[in-house]
Amino acid sequence: MMNEDKIRETCQANPEKGFRMLVEKYQSSIYWHIRRMVISHEDAEDVLQETFIRIFRYLNEFRAESSLSTWIYRIATNECYRFLDKKKETTVSTEEVQADLMNKLMASEYVDYDNEMEVKFQQALLTLPEKQRLVFNLRYYDELSYEDISRITDTKVDTLKSNYYFAKEKIKKYMINN
Repeated sequence: MMNEDKIRETCQANPEKGFRMLVEKYQSSIYWHIRRMVISHEDAEDVLQETFIRIFRYLNEFRAESSLSTWIYRIATNECYRFLDKKKETTVSTEEVQADLMNKLMASEYVDYDNEMEVKFQQALLTLPEKQRLVFNLRYYDELSYEDISRITDTKVDTLKSNYYFAKEKIKKYMINN
């Protein structure tokens, strides 16, 4: 498995080869991070492509003030927000965006509809406000530390802990009541 130092060194010496290594290492995890935010496979593919275009464009500006993976997650997160913001511009309300995401979830071939709990859990996630859903996904699925999430979202650790706690509570409540 390639480590970040090796990828950074290769990016400096041979940007195209380094970028290929970077894509190879992070494509899957970043795809699923994006997918959990935008739900649809097609939308996730589009956002993933935009993410890697932006990474390639700004790779020479990476200053190692955080880990490479944190920097990549931050770019992916910003691209998700950009995508979701565009979606909001074409809809009337946040509820419509959530309804659209819920419809995409129910149409997804990646959800095990025989597992009622999984479907309910995914539906519960979609009821969360974007920030709570992002924090929950990064912590629960990607197993990132609060410090890394803080760098990705530019949010204080204590605030993230509160967001995660409230997200868990809302998910529990949804799972019990629905």
